[in-house]
Amino acid sequence: MGVKISALVDKRNLKWEELEGKTLAVDASNIIFQFLSSIRQADGTPLMDNEGNVTSHLVGLFSRVPNMMQKGITPVFVFDGEAPALKSKVHAIRRAAKEKARERYTEAVLDEDVETAGMYAKQFSSVNSTMFEESKELLEAMGLPIVQAPSEAEAQCAYMAQKKVVWGSVSQDYDSLLFGAPRLVLNLTLSQKRKISGGKTVYISPYLVELKDVLTKLELNQDQLIVLGILVGTDYDPKGVSGIGPKKALKLLHSGKKFEDIFSSLEVDFDWKEIFETFKNIPVDDVKLPSLKMNEERIKEILVERHNFSLERVEQTLAKIRGRKKPEAGLKKWF
Repeated sequence: MGVKISALVDKRNLKWEELEGKTLAVDASNIIFQFLSSIRQADGTPLMDNEGNVTSHLVGLFSRVPNMMQKGITPVFVFDGEAPALKSKVHAIRRAAKEKARERYTEAVLDEDVETAGMYAKQFSSVNSTMFEESKELLEAMGLPIVQAPSEAEAQCAYMAQKKVVWGSVSQDYDSLLFGAPRLVLNLTLSQKRKISGGKTVYISPYLVELKDVLTKLELNQDQLIVLGILVGTDYDPKGVSGIGPKKALKLLHSGKKFEDIFSSLEVDFDWKEIFETFKNIPVDDVKLPSLKMNEERIKEILVERHNFSLERVEQTLAKIRGRKKPEAGLKKWF
Protein backbone atom coordinates (compact mmCIF):
# COMPACT_ATOMS: atom_id res chain seq x y z
CA MET A 1 0.00 0.00 0.00
CA GLY A 2 2.57 2.55 1.10
CA VAL A 3 2.21 6.08 2.44
CA LYS A 4 -0.02 8.34 0.33
CA ILE A 5 2.18 11.42 -0.09
CA SER A 6 3.13 11.23 -3.77
CA ALA A 7 1.09 14.38 -4.56
CA LEU A 8 3.38 16.41 -2.29
CA VAL A 9 6.70 14.95 -3.41
CA ASP A 10 8.81 16.30 -6.26
CA LYS A 11 10.66 13.73 -8.31
CA ARG A 12 12.98 14.18 -11.25
CA ASN A 13 13.76 11.98 -14.20
CA LEU A 14 16.94 10.04 -13.64
CA LYS A 15 19.17 9.19 -16.58
CA TRP A 16 20.53 5.66 -16.54
CA GLU A 17 24.03 7.06 -16.92
CA GLU A 18 23.66 8.79 -13.55
CA LEU A 19 23.27 5.38 -11.90
CA GLU A 20 26.38 3.86 -13.47
CA GLY A 21 28.70 2.61 -10.74
CA LYS A 22 26.04 2.94 -8.03
CA THR A 23 25.08 0.29 -5.47
CA LEU A 24 21.35 0.37 -4.64
CA ALA A 25 19.35 -1.35 -1.90
CA VAL A 26 16.21 -2.96 -3.31
CA ASP A 27 13.10 -3.87 -1.31
CA ALA A 28 12.96 -7.50 -2.45
CA SER A 29 9.34 -8.24 -1.47
CA ASN A 30 8.12 -5.16 -3.30
CA ILE A 31 9.94 -6.07 -6.51
CA ILE A 32 9.32 -9.83 -6.50
CA PHE A 33 5.59 -9.27 -5.95
CA GLN A 34 5.68 -6.80 -8.83
CA PHE A 35 7.19 -9.47 -11.09
CA LEU A 36 4.73 -12.12 -9.94
CA SER A 37 1.70 -9.94 -10.60
CA SER A 38 2.82 -8.44 -13.92
CA ILE A 39 4.65 -11.28 -15.72
CA ARG A 40 1.72 -13.48 -16.70
CA GLN A 41 -0.11 -14.94 -19.64
CA ALA A 42 -3.10 -13.13 -21.20
CA ASP A 43 -5.64 -14.95 -19.01
CA GLY A 44 -3.73 -14.01 -15.86
CA THR A 45 -2.10 -17.40 -15.35
CA PRO A 46 1.45 -17.02 -13.99
CA LEU A 47 4.33 -18.49 -15.94
CA MET A 48 5.10 -22.06 -14.87
CA ASP A 49 7.58 -24.83 -15.57
CA ASN A 50 6.67 -28.32 -16.81
CA GLU A 51 5.84 -29.41 -13.25
CA GLY A 52 3.41 -26.56 -12.64
CA ASN A 53 5.78 -24.55 -10.42
CA VAL A 54 5.37 -20.79 -10.76
CA THR A 55 8.38 -19.11 -12.41
CA SER A 56 7.16 -15.53 -13.02
CA HIS A 57 9.39 -14.21 -10.21
CA LEU A 58 12.47 -15.95 -11.66
CA VAL A 59 11.70 -14.65 -15.15
CA GLY A 60 11.47 -11.13 -13.75
CA LEU A 61 14.69 -11.38 -11.79
CA PHE A 62 16.64 -12.92 -14.65
CA SER A 63 15.40 -10.41 -17.24
CA ARG A 64 15.21 -7.06 -15.43
CA VAL A 65 18.13 -7.42 -13.00
CA PRO A 66 20.77 -8.23 -15.69
CA ASN A 67 19.61 -5.10 -17.54
CA MET A 68 20.52 -3.07 -14.45
CA MET A 69 23.82 -4.89 -14.08
CA GLN A 70 24.64 -4.23 -17.73
CA LYS A 71 24.22 -0.50 -17.02
CA GLY A 72 26.79 -0.69 -14.24
CA ILE A 73 24.30 -0.82 -11.35
CA THR A 74 24.78 -3.23 -8.45
CA PRO A 75 21.42 -4.04 -6.84
CA VAL A 76 21.44 -5.39 -3.28
CA PHE A 77 18.18 -7.19 -2.55
CA VAL A 78 16.96 -6.78 1.01
CA PHE A 79 14.42 -9.29 2.34
CA ASP A 80 11.80 -8.66 5.02
CA GLY A 81 12.23 -10.10 8.49
CA GLU A 82 9.56 -10.15 11.18
CA ALA A 83 6.85 -7.60 10.47
CA PRO A 84 5.83 -5.21 13.26
CA ALA A 85 2.61 -6.24 15.02
CA LEU A 86 1.04 -3.04 13.74
CA LYS A 87 1.16 -4.40 10.18
CA SER A 88 -1.47 -7.05 10.93
CA LYS A 89 -4.18 -4.58 9.89
CA VAL A 90 -2.77 -4.07 6.42
CA HIS A 91 -2.26 -7.83 6.03
CA ALA A 92 -5.94 -8.38 6.87
CA ILE A 93 -7.01 -5.76 4.33
CA ARG A 94 -4.83 -7.34 1.66
CA ARG A 95 -6.20 -10.82 2.37
CA ALA A 96 -9.79 -9.58 2.06
CA ALA A 97 -9.02 -7.77 -1.21
CA LYS A 98 -7.30 -10.86 -2.64
CA GLU A 99 -10.22 -13.10 -1.70
CA LYS A 100 -12.66 -10.77 -3.45
CA ALA A 101 -10.42 -10.68 -6.54
CA ARG A 102 -10.20 -14.49 -6.51
CA GLU A 103 -14.00 -14.75 -6.48
CA ARG A 104 -14.32 -12.35 -9.42
CA TYR A 105 -11.58 -14.22 -11.27
CA THR A 106 -13.51 -17.48 -10.89
CA GLU A 107 -16.66 -15.81 -12.21
CA ALA A 108 -14.77 -14.46 -15.23
CA VAL A 109 -13.29 -17.90 -15.98
CA LEU A 110 -16.75 -19.47 -15.86
CA ASP A 111 -17.98 -16.75 -18.22
CA GLU A 112 -14.96 -17.42 -20.50
CA ASP A 113 -14.02 -13.74 -20.19
CA VAL A 114 -10.25 -14.02 -20.64
CA GLU A 115 -9.51 -10.28 -20.39
CA THR A 116 -11.39 -9.82 -17.11
CA ALA A 117 -9.94 -13.04 -15.72
CA GLY A 118 -6.44 -11.76 -16.50
CA MET A 119 -7.14 -8.48 -14.71
CA TYR A 120 -8.38 -10.12 -11.49
CA ALA A 121 -5.72 -12.86 -11.50
CA LYS A 122 -3.04 -10.22 -10.97
CA GLN A 123 -4.86 -8.89 -7.93
CA PHE A 124 -4.66 -12.03 -5.80
CA SER A 125 -1.00 -12.83 -6.41
CA SER A 126 1.03 -13.76 -3.37
CA VAL A 127 4.68 -14.62 -2.87
CA ASN A 128 5.33 -17.74 -0.80
CA SER A 129 8.44 -18.79 1.13
CA THR A 130 9.61 -21.09 -1.69
CA MET A 131 9.61 -18.18 -4.14
CA PHE A 132 11.62 -16.06 -1.73
CA GLU A 133 14.20 -18.81 -1.19
CA GLU A 134 14.49 -19.44 -4.94
CA SER A 135 14.93 -15.71 -5.50
CA LYS A 136 17.74 -15.53 -2.94
CA GLU A 137 19.42 -18.55 -4.50
CA LEU A 138 19.28 -17.10 -8.01
CA LEU A 139 20.49 -13.64 -6.97
CA GLU A 140 23.50 -15.06 -5.13
CA ALA A 141 24.30 -17.27 -8.14
CA MET A 142 24.26 -14.07 -10.24
CA GLY A 143 26.96 -12.69 -7.97
CA LEU A 144 24.72 -10.23 -6.13
CA PRO A 145 24.72 -9.73 -2.34
CA ILE A 146 21.47 -10.20 -0.43
CA VAL A 147 20.58 -8.88 3.01
CA GLN A 148 18.12 -10.36 5.49
CA ALA A 149 16.51 -7.52 7.44
CA PRO A 150 15.52 -8.10 11.07
CA SER A 151 12.17 -6.41 10.34
CA GLU A 152 10.98 -4.17 7.48
CA ALA A 153 13.16 -4.33 4.34
CA GLU A 154 12.41 -0.69 3.51
CA ALA A 155 13.73 0.40 6.90
CA GLN A 156 16.89 -1.66 6.38
CA CYS A 157 17.35 -0.19 2.88
CA ALA A 158 16.98 3.33 4.28
CA TYR A 159 19.50 2.62 7.06
CA MET A 160 22.03 1.22 4.59
CA ALA A 161 21.68 4.37 2.48
CA GLN A 162 22.11 6.57 5.58
CA LYS A 163 25.30 4.69 6.43
CA LYS A 164 26.51 4.92 2.80
CA VAL A 165 26.68 1.16 2.43
CA VAL A 166 24.56 1.86 -0.68
CA TRP A 167 23.85 5.03 -2.67
CA GLY A 168 20.07 4.90 -2.36
CA SER A 169 16.91 2.85 -1.83
CA VAL A 170 14.78 1.32 -4.58
CA SER A 171 11.04 0.88 -4.10
CA GLN A 172 7.67 1.76 -5.60
CA ASP A 173 6.46 3.07 -2.22
CA TYR A 174 7.28 6.30 -0.42
CA ASP A 175 7.60 4.68 3.03
CA SER A 176 11.37 4.75 2.53
CA LEU A 177 11.28 8.51 3.12
CA LEU A 178 9.54 8.07 6.48
CA PHE A 179 12.27 5.61 7.45
CA GLY A 180 14.83 8.28 6.53
CA ALA A 181 16.18 7.12 3.16
CA PRO A 182 18.25 10.04 1.80
CA ARG A 183 17.57 8.98 -1.78
CA LEU A 184 14.62 7.01 -3.19
CA VAL A 185 14.72 5.61 -6.74
CA LEU A 186 11.36 4.78 -8.33
CA ASN A 187 10.57 2.73 -11.47
CA LEU A 188 14.02 1.13 -11.58
CA THR A 189 12.76 -2.44 -12.02
CA LEU A 190 9.71 -1.73 -14.18
CA SER A 191 9.74 -2.70 -17.84
CA GLN A 192 11.23 0.23 -19.74
CA LYS A 193 8.40 0.00 -22.28
CA ARG A 194 4.68 -0.07 -21.58
CA LYS A 195 1.79 -0.34 -24.01
CA ILE A 196 -1.14 1.99 -23.40
CA SER A 197 -4.60 2.32 -24.95
CA GLY A 198 -4.55 2.90 -28.68
CA GLY A 199 -1.61 0.56 -29.21
CA LYS A 200 0.93 3.23 -28.31
CA THR A 201 4.13 2.50 -26.40
CA VAL A 202 5.44 4.78 -23.66
CA TYR A 203 8.93 4.60 -22.22
CA ILE A 204 9.33 4.34 -18.46
CA SER A 205 12.30 6.07 -16.86
CA PRO A 206 13.52 5.93 -13.28
CA TYR A 207 12.80 8.83 -10.95
CA LEU A 208 14.84 10.19 -8.06
CA VAL A 209 13.39 11.62 -4.86
CA GLU A 210 15.80 13.23 -2.39
CA LEU A 211 14.68 13.46 1.22
CA LYS A 212 16.41 16.79 1.89
CA ASP A 213 14.53 18.36 -1.03
CA VAL A 214 11.21 16.94 0.21
CA LEU A 215 11.76 18.35 3.71
CA THR A 216 12.84 21.73 2.34
CA LYS A 217 9.90 22.07 -0.03
CA LEU A 218 7.33 21.00 2.57
CA GLU A 219 9.02 23.02 5.34
CA LEU A 220 9.04 19.99 7.64
CA ASN A 221 11.56 18.11 9.72
CA GLN A 222 11.84 14.31 9.70
CA ASP A 223 9.51 13.81 12.68
CA GLN A 224 6.88 16.02 11.05
CA LEU A 225 7.17 14.04 7.82
CA ILE A 226 6.44 10.85 9.77
CA VAL A 227 3.38 12.46 11.35
CA LEU A 228 2.25 13.67 7.92
CA GLY A 229 2.40 10.05 6.77
CA ILE A 230 0.42 8.85 9.79
CA LEU A 231 -2.28 11.46 9.16
CA VAL A 232 -2.84 10.42 5.54
CA GLY A 233 -2.23 6.68 6.04
CA THR A 234 0.68 4.24 6.16
CA ASP A 235 0.97 0.46 6.24
CA TYR A 236 0.44 0.71 10.00
CA ASP A 237 -2.76 2.81 9.75
CA PRO A 238 -3.97 2.17 6.18
CA LYS A 239 -6.95 4.52 6.24
CA GLY A 240 -5.18 7.35 8.03
CA VAL A 241 -7.42 9.95 9.68
CA SER A 242 -10.85 10.30 8.11
CA GLY A 243 -11.16 13.47 6.05
CA ILE A 244 -7.45 14.27 6.13
CA GLY A 245 -5.63 14.33 2.80
CA PRO A 246 -2.03 15.37 2.09
CA LYS A 247 -2.70 19.11 1.76
CA LYS A 248 -4.86 19.29 4.90
CA ALA A 249 -2.27 17.27 6.83
CA LEU A 250 0.47 19.65 5.74
CA LYS A 251 -1.61 22.62 6.85
CA LEU A 252 -2.09 21.04 10.29
CA LEU A 253 1.66 20.56 10.67
CA HIS A 254 2.30 24.16 9.66
CA SER A 255 -0.15 25.36 12.32
CA GLY A 256 2.52 25.17 15.01
CA LYS A 257 0.49 22.80 17.17
CA LYS A 258 2.17 19.97 19.03
CA PHE A 259 1.61 16.48 17.65
CA GLU A 260 -0.50 15.54 20.69
CA ASP A 261 -2.76 18.53 20.13
CA ILE A 262 -3.19 17.76 16.43
CA PHE A 263 -4.30 14.19 17.07
CA SER A 264 -6.45 15.07 20.08
CA SER A 265 -8.43 17.48 17.89
CA LEU A 266 -9.23 14.71 15.38
CA GLU A 267 -11.24 11.50 15.47
CA VAL A 268 -8.46 8.92 15.59
CA ASP A 269 -9.07 5.19 16.08
CA PHE A 270 -5.42 4.12 16.37
CA ASP A 271 -2.42 4.77 18.61
CA TRP A 272 -0.45 7.35 16.63
CA LYS A 273 2.42 7.32 19.14
CA GLU A 274 2.97 3.60 18.63
CA ILE A 275 3.13 4.10 14.87
CA PHE A 276 5.49 7.06 15.26
CA GLU A 277 7.83 5.04 17.48
CA THR A 278 7.75 2.16 15.00
CA PHE A 279 9.03 4.41 12.23
CA LYS A 280 11.64 5.92 14.52
CA ASN A 281 12.94 2.79 16.22
CA ILE A 282 12.29 -0.18 13.94
CA PRO A 283 15.10 -2.79 14.18
CA VAL A 284 17.87 -2.57 11.56
CA ASP A 285 21.29 -4.20 11.28
CA ASP A 286 24.72 -2.93 10.39
CA VAL A 287 25.85 -4.93 7.37
CA LYS A 288 28.95 -5.37 5.28
CA LEU A 289 28.29 -6.42 1.69
CA PRO A 290 30.22 -9.50 0.56
CA SER A 291 32.03 -9.62 -2.76
CA LEU A 292 30.50 -12.45 -4.80
CA LYS A 293 31.20 -13.93 -8.22
CA MET A 294 28.67 -15.15 -10.73
CA ASN A 295 28.24 -18.94 -10.77
CA GLU A 296 27.03 -19.78 -14.28
CA GLU A 297 26.62 -23.49 -13.65
CA ARG A 298 24.48 -22.80 -10.60
CA ILE A 299 22.28 -20.42 -12.62
CA LYS A 300 21.78 -23.07 -15.30
CA GLU A 301 20.93 -25.68 -12.67
CA ILE A 302 18.29 -23.42 -11.12
CA LEU A 303 16.73 -22.17 -14.33
CA VAL A 304 17.33 -24.77 -17.04
CA GLU A 305 17.49 -28.08 -15.17
CA ARG A 306 15.05 -27.29 -12.40
CA HIS A 307 12.56 -24.97 -14.16
CA ASN A 308 12.85 -25.73 -17.88
CA PHE A 309 14.13 -22.32 -19.00
CA SER A 310 15.55 -22.17 -22.50
CA LEU A 311 19.30 -22.83 -22.36
CA GLU A 312 19.82 -20.55 -25.36
CA ARG A 313 18.06 -17.61 -23.68
CA VAL A 314 19.86 -18.20 -20.40
CA GLU A 315 23.20 -18.17 -22.26
CA GLN A 316 22.22 -14.88 -23.95
CA THR A 317 21.47 -13.28 -20.58
CA LEU A 318 24.68 -14.63 -19.06
CA ALA A 319 26.59 -12.95 -21.89
CA LYS A 320 24.92 -9.65 -20.90
CA ILE A 321 26.02 -10.06 -17.31
CA ARG A 322 29.58 -10.94 -18.35
CA GLY A 323 29.70 -7.72 -20.37
CA ARG A 324 28.40 -5.51 -17.56
CA LYS A 325 30.06 -2.21 -16.81
CA LYS A 326 32.32 -2.60 -13.81
CA PRO A 327 31.72 -0.13 -10.95
CA GLU A 328 34.57 2.32 -10.57
CA ALA A 329 36.42 2.41 -7.29
CA GLY A 330 36.68 5.55 -5.22
CA LEU A 331 34.30 8.40 -4.63
CA LYS A 332 32.33 8.27 -7.89
CA LYS A 333 29.74 5.86 -6.52
CA TRP A 334 28.50 8.56 -4.13
CA PHE A 335 28.09 11.36 -6.71
